[in-house]
Amino acid sequence: MTVSAPRVAIVGTGVIGAMTAWQLATRGADVLAFDAYGRGHDRGASAGESRIFRTVYKEGVSYVPLLRRSHRLWRALEADCGRSLLRLCGGLTIGAPDEPDVSAVRRCAEEAGLPHEVLDAAAAAERYPQHRLDPGEIAVRDPDAGVLRPEPSVQGALDAAERHGARVLSYHRVEECAETAAGWRITAEGQTHEVDHLVLTPGPWSPHLAPTSGIPVRARLITACWFAARDVPAHQPDRLPIAIRRHPDAGFSCFPVLDGVAVKIVPHHLGWPELEDPAALPRSAAPDLARAASAAVRRLLPGLAPDPVRISTYAEGFTPDEHPVVGPLPGAANATVATGFSGHGFKLAPVFGQIAADLALNGGTEHDITPLDPRRFAPAAARR
Repeated sequence: MTVSAPRVAIVGTGVIGAMTAWQLATRGADVLAFDAYGRGHDRGASAGESRIFRTVYKEGVSYVPLLRRSHRLWRALEADCGRSLLRLCGGLTIGAPDEPDVSAVRRCAEEAGLPHEVLDAAAAAERYPQHRLDPGEIAVRDPDAGVLRPEPSVQGALDAAERHGARVLSYHRVEECAETAAGWRITAEGQTHEVDHLVLTPGPWSPHLAPTSGIPVRARLITACWFAARDVPAHQPDRLPIAIRRHPDAGFSCFPVLDGVAVKIVPHHLGWPELEDPAALPRSAAPDLARAASAAVRRLLPGLAPDPVRISTYAEGFTPDEHPVVGPLPGAANATVATGFSGHGFKLAPVFGQIAADLALNGGTEHDITPLDPRRFAPAAARR
């Protein structure tokens, strides 16, 4: 007797949905992947030319096993899709020794026994003159950090999924996800599709999709600015690591030149304003943000022209504790949710795709995702 492959629908093909499609398709599932936009689009968080990969993790040592697996899976995806996606160029966390993120990075490295190096201000200035450090500041170097290419990563994962038999339905806005006795019925662009299992990876659209509307994910606006490098070779990945800067006057992520022109800066210190609807994403930055980013560059990155040559905006889904929501969808059968990655999920996307595929096909996973349980935000009585 022939046993049919399990049919799985994925709603949202940002990086988490794309990786889930790839993982499911390689295991023989019959995959349908829906997105309201095109593959590798610039509306959500899976865009912007570059994203950080780091192993020494300020968010906690519990992520280190996931990061190690994710690193291996990034290399497996590169082999499957034939593209270069991850370049290890090292990473810096810069700030005062007692600054919370700097302390957290050092603690993670020490607890997990990860290779790292602590440079005082003089040593950092000698090795990385692109950054201006104040007296007393330090730079913690993670040699196993680097830069990811988001748009090719999403496209590569979806291309690989298709080669393994998945159907990727771009420009198919999902209108309804209805639970049935046998699974789920998905309605998109006026057509219905019956599936055995549903994987929800809607990112900042979580509040607007009925099955995930009760999960406390809120869309926020992230703005990236590019500043022209006066000495381009000095700011390319072989000489400039990725960096996270913590300073009383500014906080930002810094990315090396990838386009032959400019360094990307993502300001942190002004916060990320909430978006009512990511579909109405503003496509330009507020003047005060542009001025603040320029002031930070003028103060801390002397090798860059201090006026941005390009500005782009993106939407991301944040949870109250800024840790993802990954697990079975509360109150439903045959459904998995992976959302709310709060600005730090891209590097982990391959392993979260693997976890989502595990849950869809096996009902469990070898990875410890207990801290990410969707039910953690429910009242205690509802978790029993």
